[in-house]
Amino acid sequence: MAKKDLSEYHRKYRAFRHHAWAGLGFLSILLAIRIIVPQLSDLLGPILVLIIMVLITYVGVALILTYRYRTGLSATEKVVQIQPSVELEKEKLKAKVEKKKSKAEAKASKKTGKQK
Repeated sequence: MAKKDLSEYHRKYRAFRHHAWAGLGFLSILLAIRIIVPQLSDLLGPILVLIIMVLITYVGVALILTYRYRTGLSATEKVVQIQPSVELEKEKLKAKVEKKKSKAEAKASKKTGKQK
């Protein structure tokens, strides 16, 4: 499998893992509300059952797709270090020199201001 495929599989794995956890979170919150407020269960019984079934299906599909893209876990994320260019280094040095010059000028102007 190509590295590009592995990185794509890794991205998809992370996305579906996120969806599986989110679905489980919503499902647990909904079931906790249903247990804590039993009157809500009496009022919205069929609707809650439908929502719970949809969430279970959502989590199931997300888990299946997470399992499908698990090969992306072997993809290594490569950190690329770019060497700074010579021009960039020159610009940094020029900026330092300009800063030192401006500080020296400010210091000199303060001394002349105090002497007057």
